Amino acid sequence: MNVVILAAGQGKRMRSELPKVLHRLGGRPLLAHVLETARELKAGKICVVYGHGGEIVREALDGPDVIWVRQEPQLGTGHAVLQTLTFLDPDAPTLVLYGDVPLIGTPTLTRLLDAAGDGLGVLTAVFDDPSGYGRILRDADGRVQRIVEHRDASEDERAVCEINTGFMAAPTAALKRWLPSLGNDNAQGEYYLTDIVRLAIGEGLPVATTQPEANWEVLGVNSKVQLAELERVHQRNNALLLMESGVTLADPGRIDVRGELDCGRDVTIDVNCVFEGRVALGDGVEVGANCVLKNAVVGAGSRIAPFSHIESAEVGPRCAIGPYARLRPGTKLGEDVHIGNFVEVKNSTVAERSKANHLAYVGDASVGKDVNIGAGTITCNYDGASKHRTVIEDDVFIGSDTQLVAPVTVGRGATLGAGTTLTQDAPSDKLTITRVKQLTVPGWKRPQKKK
Repeated sequence: MNVVILAAGQGKRMRSELPKVLHRLGGRPLLAHVLETARELKAGKICVVYGHGGEIVREALDGPDVIWVRQEPQLGTGHAVLQTLTFLDPDAPTLVLYGDVPLIGTPTLTRLLDAAGDGLGVLTAVFDDPSGYGRILRDADGRVQRIVEHRDASEDERAVCEINTGFMAAPTAALKRWLPSLGNDNAQGEYYLTDIVRLAIGEGLPVATTQPEANWEVLGVNSKVQLAELERVHQRNNALLLMESGVTLADPGRIDVRGELDCGRDVTIDVNCVFEGRVALGDGVEVGANCVLKNAVVGAGSRIAPFSHIESAEVGPRCAIGPYARLRPGTKLGEDVHIGNFVEVKNSTVAERSKANHLAYVGDASVGKDVNIGAGTITCNYDGASKHRTVIEDDVFIGSDTQLVAPVTVGRGATLGAGTTLTQDAPSDKLTITRVKQLTVPGWKRPQKKK
């Protein structure tokens, strides 16, 4: 099939410099959701009609399978589809989607295509409050006669609760006949795509209707309020899918998935967690409250305690992270690693059974097995111009309040005394310590404030 996505609207009610279709839902632009749906339908041609925002929209979502068609000026939905006709396969049907209606489902669209057959298919819905939508007008036998836009409808017509969602499937050859003949004698002075219903009936072409599985599928975004409302719908759907796959959610209403979240068996997620990009949680992983995970992999049996942030990092099996831990890009932890409260790890590897339980910074480092990093330890990896690497070999014990000034290597089995500032390599299996000699000054008195 051909798919035409209408994405040229200005979105004045968004009150933003960002084009409407680039506002994000679930961490992705609205238009990205619709493009994904078109690809799921295996469309042969995907045409995106763009206008407001121009090249910003195109640059943000361009792909080898997308044909971009500029609509300038914007003269209505019928005029928009007209711009695409030279790019469409005339022997395939054309499905019309909308760049600001992101949650339309492929099962609903498949039913619409099936209902249309060789004729015209219209997706309708029944709303308790149909204000603002075009109304479906039928004859006494229930056959669609025409669609009237809200602004052009009489009071009796506005009382109809069956609305036009805008989604249509039509023979492309028929569109090439109909669209050039559309008029704009209406309240908005635009060329309405909905007027093809009248033209189809005039040719004796069947007009079929079907409805979505849920009305939220056809809700569009015209304001920040509507965007927020639809975000909650989207997150509720994500939560339901997760729970149906076996994930335990402390509160399905307090989770945000802004990308892809893949979970193994018996995963538990507490409240107010945010998952961005691609996140994979292995079997038995527990994620505590208020955690943020972005483009992360967490191995089976690991526990992420509350308020931890993990970005572009890999956590091995049976690790203990947090609370208040931060794993930055390039971090890779082995099995049974402990990263405790107020510990930050960046661009470092930490091998199995090593621990940094509190108040430490490990950056640009290679940490071996069975290493203990004491509280207050930092790797001084940046000299103001370049980053340097610290190597800590297996079975090292690092005392509290130690600074390792990179580049430096701590040999296997070495011990660094508390308070050490290491500027040269520490030999294996030996105690290395740098410490000012303790001195007590007899007779010294603390200065007193003058009264």
